[in-house]
Amino acid sequence: MFRRALVRLAVAGLALVAPLTAHAQDWKQQVKELRIGLLGGENTSSRLARYDGFQHLLQEKLGIPVKLFPAADYAGVMQAMAAGQLDVSEFSPSAFAGAWLDCKCVEPTVVPLEKDGTVFYISVMVTRKDSGITSIEQMKGHSLAWADPNSASGYLIPSATLKAKGIDLSDGAYFSRTGFAGGHEQGIVAVLNKQYDACVTWTSGQGDIAEGFSRGALRGMVDRGMLKMSDVNIIWQSGKIPNGPWGLRSALPAGLKAAFTAFMLDLPKSHKDIYDQVEQGSGVGYVPATLELYKDIIELREAERSGSR
Repeated sequence: MFRRALVRLAVAGLALVAPLTAHAQDWKQQVKELRIGLLGGENTSSRLARYDGFQHLLQEKLGIPVKLFPAADYAGVMQAMAAGQLDVSEFSPSAFAGAWLDCKCVEPTVVPLEKDGTVFYISVMVTRKDSGITSIEQMKGHSLAWADPNSASGYLIPSATLKAKGIDLSDGAYFSRTGFAGGHEQGIVAVLNKQYDACVTWTSGQGDIAEGFSRGALRGMVDRGMLKMSDVNIIWQSGKIPNGPWGLRSALPAGLKAAFTAFMLDLPKSHKDIYDQVEQGSGVGYVPATLELYKDIIELREAERSGSR
């Protein structure tokens, strides 16, 4: 689905951003602070702790104050970007697509690069091991938690895939009920606490399953001692989904955009410890992102909006 976009990304985007010239830093007269949004889906204290080193290093490199704004959900970041209240955020692909459709005021700058050279991840459906539910077919009559309405892996892709299979997502039609848990971590916790029979979330799908794979919501919870993979089943997985980009407000000065992009491309090489905190120990760096990479996600979101009218 996204192969053509990845090819274009590889051909068009792998050149590093050139160093800034002195006159290009005139943006400092226009921008007095950089406001970074942090997506929901993880508890606030964990998010702030992961980005602490990133915030201080970026502030040092740019020479202006950098402030972090954790949002309760994905929509909070999208709305704040559209209103000009945030300048930068790491988006899910669906949240980026939604923000772009809302205001055409955001643009992708870099996208995380995985160890196998791809820029993809997958969506999975998770049940408790002791539920005995091991397939989508066995989910009939049981409850399902989506993560967030603006999450690709936590709603957009699994809902589109299930609809394509002929599954009616209306409450009681196939699943006994569905609902939004408020984030990926919250959805998994709801399953563990038997509030829902299954949830959908994101993972790299690569590496040791016993560790929650190499990257994703499952891995983050395993690392923090909140989850044992032996307690859950993975009963479905999607095809490849492009990693979410770091997005910038389009109205920002070109010099600041270039400075931020250069910082991100250099981060895994010059400060791997901080990069590992942000990306939770996976991947090998970033590559420049293009709007083309998210064309299919944008089309899915647009179709979903048209269908709901």
